[in-house]
Amino acid sequence: QVHLVESGGGLVQAGGSLRLSCAASERTWRNYVMAWFRQAPGKEREFVTAITWSGGTTYYADSVKGRFTISRDNAKNTVYLQMNSVKPEDTAGYYCAAGRPSSRYYSTNEYDYWGQGTQVTVSS
Repeated sequence: QVHLVESGGGLVQAGGSLRLSCAASERTWRNYVMAWFRQAPGKEREFVTAITWSGGTTYYADSVKGRFTISRDNAKNTVYLQMNSVKPEDTAGYYCAAGRPSSRYYSTNEYDYWGQGTQVTVSS
């Protein structure tokens, strides 16, 4: 089983930057996809970005494209989310996920493992 722990959340001003980390307790399988989702109060959990563990192929939601960057460190079993030029609408709980999606990498149902989340609050 893969256990995920997020860290790095906090309060940041609009236009600022923040880096989130997601550490896996066990080595992630080569065919796994690591993803970040976020969920604001009263809203459904939505896809933010994903990366394939072995190839490093990345995917981004249109809302964060050009501002957020996902990366992974294979040696540390860690995936990162670099958030730049943050906006108040980025405020949400951010969740790391791992799974083996066939093609719907943007769907929460495709992921088997989830972290507990880390809160990101962007002040206006």
